[in-house]
Amino acid sequence: MKHRTIAIIGGGTAGWLAANHLGRELLADPEVSLTVIESDEVPIIGVGEGTVPYIKQSLQKFGISEAELLLSCETTFKTGIRFQGWLDAARHGADHHYLHAFASPFPGGIDVTPAWLAQGGEPAFDAVSVAAALSAAGRSPKQIASGPYVGEMDYAYHVNAHQFAQLLARNAQQRFGVRHRVATIVGAERGEDGSITALRTRSGERLPFDFYVDCSGFASLLTQGVLKVPFVDKSHQVLTDTALVQQVPFGPDEPIAPYTLATAHRAGWIWDIPVTERRGTGFVYASAYMGEDEAVRAFARYLGRPEAGFAPRRIAMKIGFRQEVWSHNCVALGLAQGFVEPLEATSILLTDFAAHLLSRNFPRQRGDEPALRRHVNEATRTAWERVIDFIQLHYHLSDRSDSAFWLDNRQSCHLSETLRERLAKWRVVPPQATDFGSRFELFSVENYLYVLYGMKFPTRGFPVDAAERREAQVRLAQVGARARHLAQELPSHREWLEGLRAAAQAAR
Repeated sequence: MKHRTIAIIGGGTAGWLAANHLGRELLADPEVSLTVIESDEVPIIGVGEGTVPYIKQSLQKFGISEAELLLSCETTFKTGIRFQGWLDAARHGADHHYLHAFASPFPGGIDVTPAWLAQGGEPAFDAVSVAAALSAAGRSPKQIASGPYVGEMDYAYHVNAHQFAQLLARNAQQRFGVRHRVATIVGAERGEDGSITALRTRSGERLPFDFYVDCSGFASLLTQGVLKVPFVDKSHQVLTDTALVQQVPFGPDEPIAPYTLATAHRAGWIWDIPVTERRGTGFVYASAYMGEDEAVRAFARYLGRPEAGFAPRRIAMKIGFRQEVWSHNCVALGLAQGFVEPLEATSILLTDFAAHLLSRNFPRQRGDEPALRRHVNEATRTAWERVIDFIQLHYHLSDRSDSAFWLDNRQSCHLSETLRERLAKWRVVPPQATDFGSRFELFSVENYLYVLYGMKFPTRGFPVDAAERREAQVRLAQVGARARHLAQELPSHREWLEGLRAAAQAAR
C-alpha cells in the first residue's frame, strides 16, 4: 500500500521548506496529499535570517523567481560573513577582520594556497577572490542586467524569516497543491509496531495520516514527545547556549552591507544582519562565562542604546541533534531535528539539506522504510557532526586570551576525532578536496580555507617552485585588477535593490 497522506507538523521555514521539497518530488502522483498543520498558539522563533548559496538550488527547483524573493521578503544579498575581532587585538590589531566569502578561493581554478603559504601568507587570504574587496566597498554582487540567480561572484541572501516562510507557503499551496490546516497538536496515537497512526488536537480531533514530518520546533512534539528519540548533546563542543535578539530600524539612506557581520566579544559573538527595512541583531554568549545582566549591558553598548529599559528577546540554545532523525514513520526537520548556534547560517542550510534528502528517499510504499531509513539517518548524522566541527573550529582557532571562554575554547580535549586529525594534517599541508570524503559534509575545502587562513592558522607547507609562485602571483594580480574594475562598474548594494523596487513599481 502507498503512503497517500503526509502530515507536516508545524509551519515556519522548516515546515514550508519540507512542503516544497516533498510537493515537488511527489507532484506526479495524484494519489498523494500533503498537509501542513500549523498552530496559531505557537510563536515562530524567526531569527534564521541568513542563508548560504545552497538555497538557490532549492528556490529554482521550487519555481520561485529571484525577483519575487527579493521583493517580498525584505531580501538583501549576502556575499559571505565578515568576522571581526576573532583574534587577539594586541597581536593582530583591533580592526582585524576577514571575509568567509562564498566566492571560490581558487582563482582561475588554480589552488594558490601552497604558493601563498610559501610567500609568508601575504596579502590577506581573502584576497584570493574579488568578494572581500567588493563587499568592503558595499558593492552589489550583481550587475543591473544580471540574470536571475547569477552574479559577478557567488552569493546568498538575508531574508525576513516570517516573510520567507510566507513565500514558501504560497508557493507550496499554489504550485504543488499542499493543504494548510490550523490546529494545535497535543499528542499522537501509536500502533502495535510503534508507528504513529493519528494525531490528537487540542480541540479533541483525531487526525490519521500515513507518514509524518515533525517540524514542531524545539518542542519536537512527535520525535521527542511521542517517539522518545534520544538527543545527542554537543554542548561540550560548542559552549554558547544563549542568544539575545533585537531588531534595529534602518535609516533610508544608510548603506546596506552585502554580508553578515559577526563581531566577537569576550564570551561569544554578535550577529548583525541587514535586510532592506532593518538590521536583525543577536548577542550570542555562553552563560557559564557571562551572566544575563552583563550580556544585556554589552549588547546595549554595541547597539548604542541606553541600558535602562533595554529588554531584548532571550532564546535558550540547546546544541545537538536527534540520535535518529527518522524513527518509524516520522522524520524530524528543522529545530525538531537539532540546533547549533547560528554562526554560519546553518539552521536553514541543515533544514534545506535534510528536506531535500527526505524528498529523494521518501518511502512511497509502506514497507519501504527499512531500505531508506538507515541511509537518511546516517547521512543526516554525518552532516550534523561535521557542521558542529566547523562551528567549533572558529572558536578553537582563536588566540584571544582576554577571558576564560576563549582560553577554554582553545583546549582540544573536546574536539571530535575527525577535526583533531584534520587539524594535525593541516599543520603540515593545507586542506585539499580529498580531505572531505563524504558528500554529506555541508562545508568543504573552500570554506575551511577561508576560515583557517583568515584566522592565521599555522601550516608549515612545502617548497614551491618558481613557476608555481609566478602563476600564483599572476592569478592574484588578475583578481586584484578585476576587483578594481568591478568596484567601478557594479552599483552599490542599496542602489541595486532600490533599482529593482523602482522597476517593479513602474511595471505595475
